[in-house]
Parts: sequence; structure tokens; C-alpha cells
Amino acid sequence: MYSKILILRFGKTEAHEPIVCNLTREHDLIFNILNATILPRKEGIMVLELSGSKKNFREGVKYLKNKGVHVENASQEISRDKIKCTHCGACTAVCPTGALSIERPEMSVKFEQKKCSICELCVPACPTRAMEIRQTSQTFFE
Repeated sequence: MYSKILILRFGKTEAHEPIVCNLTREHDLIFNILNATILPRKEGIMVLELSGSKKNFREGVKYLKNKGVHVENASQEISRDKIKCTHCGACTAVCPTGALSIERPEMSVKFEQKKCSICELCVPACPTRAMEIRQTSQTFFE
């Protein structure tokens, strides 16, 4: 079983099509949506884990690209600069997965990397710019 986390960016025209449904049905792939923001008549982004045979995975990615979806390997992660962080909690208000939370009674921000879906919402929300996007060593596939 081959599995990767992908970031899919949809244009305005692709956002209303059942692309992920067709992807799984036609290419025998399993998906787990980790985060998504797709609105009618607007661009959208989806972070999902896609699993299946390597051959089906490649064919599925080719299908997505042919449909006009920009496909990226999630070869990045969110990191927190502990020196810059003032524990204001602004990032916790926008985190959809609970990766960022307030620890009580200390009132300090806790960041659990494993829960992070790389949605990047915390980056602009942080007033001190302590939340950063960091590239990892993964390489993109063909």
C-alpha cells in the first residue's frame, strides 16, 4: 500500500466537479481529507492522504492534473519559533485540527506536530510570525 499526503489546489471551474469522488472510483484509491476549503465559484484547497497501489496512485495524480488541479506533495510542515512565540493564542482560534491549543493553567500555546494538517491558517494569524512554513526533505513524484 502506497500512501502520501497531497495538497490539491482547485481553480474556480474545478471546485464544482466531483473530482475526488471520481478519483477514488476510477483509480481504486482510498482518501482521507485532512483539511479542505472549497467554495462555489472560488478557488479551493484540499489536503488529503491518498492511498492505494503505486500504479493507481500515479494514474490518479495524472487524472487530477488533467482535470486542471494543481497537485503538490506535502513536502512542507508548519513549525513554531519558540523564541518569537508570545503565547497569545491567536493561532489556536484558527487551527481546525487542534494541533495548536492552550495549556491550562499555564496559558501557554502547545503545538502537536502530528495533528497538523498543513492548512497554513496559523501562519497569517500569528502576530509575531512565530508560525512558519518549513520545507522538508521529501521530493515530489512524477
